[in-house]
Amino acid sequence: MSDEGLGFETRAIHAGQAPDPVTGAVVTPVYLTSTFAQEAVGTHKGFEYGRTANPTRAALERCLASLEGAAHGLAFGSGMAASDALLRQVLPTEHVLIPHDAYGGTYRLVARVLGLDHSTVDFRDMAALDAAWRDNTMLVWIETPTNPLLGVVDIGAVAARAHERGARCIVDNTFATPYLQRPLALGADVALHSTTKYLGGHSDVVGGFAATNDGELAANLAFLQNAAGAVPGPFDCYLVLRGVKTLPVRMDRHCHNARAVAELLADHPAVSEVHYPGLADDPGFAVAAKQMRDFGGMVSFIVRGGEAAALEVCARTKVFTLAESLGAVESLIEHPARMTHASVAGSPLAVDPGLVRLSVGIESEADLLHDLAQALDTL
Repeated sequence: MSDEGLGFETRAIHAGQAPDPVTGAVVTPVYLTSTFAQEAVGTHKGFEYGRTANPTRAALERCLASLEGAAHGLAFGSGMAASDALLRQVLPTEHVLIPHDAYGGTYRLVARVLGLDHSTVDFRDMAALDAAWRDNTMLVWIETPTNPLLGVVDIGAVAARAHERGARCIVDNTFATPYLQRPLALGADVALHSTTKYLGGHSDVVGGFAATNDGELAANLAFLQNAAGAVPGPFDCYLVLRGVKTLPVRMDRHCHNARAVAELLADHPAVSEVHYPGLADDPGFAVAAKQMRDFGGMVSFIVRGGEAAALEVCARTKVFTLAESLGAVESLIEHPARMTHASVAGSPLAVDPGLVRLSVGIESEADLLHDLAQALDTL
């Protein structure tokens, strides 16, 4: 089946996933093999060694590339492995711009693991972007919405500014997913994902993915994918493929529930600040409405009373599970300063200790609202 002209929902189920030609199986098989028979020396059917390529992985790569509108897609063993492969394209003499509220793992990789020359900038402020720019700036790394403050960046505007100056623009699209936002169509060079999150959607797999229309970059990433070996196993690829089939219906429900949660928090006296681009008074509302289908399933908020009160709220929820990660069917609550963003403590990216982050799942809306209300009402 050709993907051309098919809707997103159809491609999520069928792209790269034709019935197995040998058995007719409608679900892509899990090819648990490390090596492949060759017809003759140097002659094979596209597969020779499991680290280099695997049919289940190839199906996932074709599917996700189709959803991002990309010519090339590469799957990795984690979102950080995909990020590492992209950041290794930066030369020692080059400079990188990252968000002022970037994911803590991204900051750690840039600053502490790879030791790249970098600056942090609020990409919502084009004047700040211009001020941070250097002659050797060659990469702009965007998250939108950002983690954990849900800031929204105008992808088209930032990508255009980067391209004017000869730099590449990468967008971490994990929070939005290709269902809600298409970075390449907006001008970005790469769309990056932790497939652990919404694409997998069930808290049962770790993976990463990069999509691009740049053939040279794709070849460089494929070289690293094979040479460094940070690839997903075939069963991991199967799990992400399974999750992607229901991505559209899950995202609709995530967005519905998150909007209801954000509205409850905005009216609660124990909450001083709510970060959710779907609220009309949110600073990112207008841009999000322009470049996204809907506003996503992530919400963060600051509790009056600071860290002690925030920790108390995290301890009181019953439907929201206290855990790291995000984007799965179950609702999660976490304290970024102590958990996901502990690695940026004392850095320019340090988060407010009163901040709580929610990954709003697909449970009953009423149960989620009641759970948060009971956790907040006794503060």
